[in-house]
Amino acid sequence: MTEMLLLDPVQVLKGPGHAVEIGGAALLRDGRLEALGEAARAAAHAANITVQDASQQLLAPCLVDAHSFLPAPFQGQGETLNSLMRSAGAGGFGQIALLPDGETRRERPEHLHGFELKDCDVDVHLWAGFSQGGEGEQLTPHADLIEAGAVGLSDGGAIPSMALIDRALTLGECGSAPLLISPLDLNLRGEGLLREGPEALRAGWPGDPLSSETVPLSQLAQLQQEHPERRLMVMGVSTATSVDLLQRQPKRPGSTVSWWHLIQSSSDSAATAASWFVSPSLGDDADQQGLIEGLRNGVIDAVAVHALPLDDEECLLPPDQRQRGVAGHQHVLPALWQALVVTRGWSAEELWDILSFKPATLLGRTPEQLALGSNRWLLFDPEQTWTPSRDDPSASKAANQPWLHRAVKGKVVACGLRTPESHCG
Repeated sequence: MTEMLLLDPVQVLKGPGHAVEIGGAALLRDGRLEALGEAARAAAHAANITVQDASQQLLAPCLVDAHSFLPAPFQGQGETLNSLMRSAGAGGFGQIALLPDGETRRERPEHLHGFELKDCDVDVHLWAGFSQGGEGEQLTPHADLIEAGAVGLSDGGAIPSMALIDRALTLGECGSAPLLISPLDLNLRGEGLLREGPEALRAGWPGDPLSSETVPLSQLAQLQQEHPERRLMVMGVSTATSVDLLQRQPKRPGSTVSWWHLIQSSSDSAATAASWFVSPSLGDDADQQGLIEGLRNGVIDAVAVHALPLDDEECLLPPDQRQRGVAGHQHVLPALWQALVVTRGWSAEELWDILSFKPATLLGRTPEQLALGSNRWLLFDPEQTWTPSRDDPSASKAANQPWLHRAVKGKVVACGLRTPESHCG
């Protein structure tokens, strides 16, 4: 049975370079965008279709996640590829790029197969391993991995040796594909759980020195100057000092920041709770503000979800014995809308630029946009309040979602993407 719906009025953001249209109209047929504006109104009138007032809602292109972890994509009690696609689609994400670390580290071309899902419109991109075993000593076959479909090369959460990165950039077997490198020196970080400062001292947690990020970042920036023809990407900038360092570079590497670092700092009570330690470590309020300003002025290119889903047993481990991270793609847009649009006066266009259009560009993909006949759209209601629960069929299975069973303002109320065993909405 054909289902048709006219949203009138509704706010419409068509894509990059477009302004949000207030008082627009959109006709949806079976999850696809049939018509916009007066054409939508005329078609709906001719077919006697019921009109839905969506004046406070925004119809916009899907979001893009430039990097996240999925340790056990095909089995296990926690998050799997199927459940991630359902929850990410419900959160409005149309593309997700997965880092290579997991039950089978993706270091050979055959490791890039098996991620195609039937009846799923969320595009899965795969980062392949930069070095063998993630040990930073020997390169993987970069050219073969790119030819097999890898979106780029990465070693996940820590930096390989500078000599190996320099060798890879000199060889250039990755071609135009990016090298995504985390500016994190594990030796300098040690046991640090929060960025060094008064908050870490008051909370009694080990401090993570600023140098654990700024030293490797300085070296990466220098390598970008020496190899301007290569695409070097810095994964997860986390301090205001790093933003200043990037701003001074004549040729900046691409860069991302995790959404969690934009809405939390070491001053927040949630940041000092043992459940929410992340990598890279959270800094103070000045770091948070510096990251936001860096995004707005283009020093940092894009926001990544950088999700690391944990199961219930993993969350019971002491903080220094478990992996550090948060999950929950459905939380990202509501949180950033409140933090950036409502609190700091950003426009919807600015938010979509860093959460959809620029992440797609970093991945070498065409930015998402609304197109007639396409189901790649989301409908966001910034005023709707909802309570995340793992019992929801479209919810993530991760135990480390920050606002489970707490009221959240802002929700993707519908999207056209098909996801495994479920649909958005």
